[in-house]
Amino acid sequence: MTRRPLAPPPMNGPRFNQFIQSPKVRVIDENGENLGVMFTREAFEQAQEVGLDLVEVSPNADPPVAKFLDVGKFKYEAQKKANIARKSQKTQEIKEIKMRPNIDDHDYDTKMKKVAQFIDEGDKVKITLRFRGRELSHGQLGMALLQRVQADTAETAKVEAYPRMEGRQMLMVLAPK
Repeated sequence: MTRRPLAPPPMNGPRFNQFIQSPKVRVIDENGENLGVMFTREAFEQAQEVGLDLVEVSPNADPPVAKFLDVGKFKYEAQKKANIARKSQKTQEIKEIKMRPNIDDHDYDTKMKKVAQFIDEGDKVKITLRFRGRELSHGQLGMALLQRVQADTAETAKVEAYPRMEGRQMLMVLAPK
């Protein structure tokens, strides 16, 4: 059995120094000045003379753009930027409101206040109508109630999933406009 040499571990982050694969790169020095297009080996040697690494900052350009940087500091700052972006990101949740087809007006108003609050916060709202016993034979009551909900929230929300039956429940999903 012949043994194959182990492949190097996959790199995370930008390529730097001897890992840059293209023969020529456009070089930018530590002060941000464009040194022009040169051979990768030559640019790597110049970076070592300055005491920095040659880091490929734009690999998809033609030729790729490489910069004289400290690679550790560059990775650290990129990770910090990613963490800040992740923190400021708002995840959209689906909140659920449950009703019955013969809901009273005051109860309906209370539920609608919650729906408006959820939509103002930027969340989707799933409205579930539960049918019990003989209520199931009066599906038109449930449809009328969901159309009333749709009309009451028309200014702030759009219907993402129109009313549909699933077993003994009728569902509708509203999303913020």
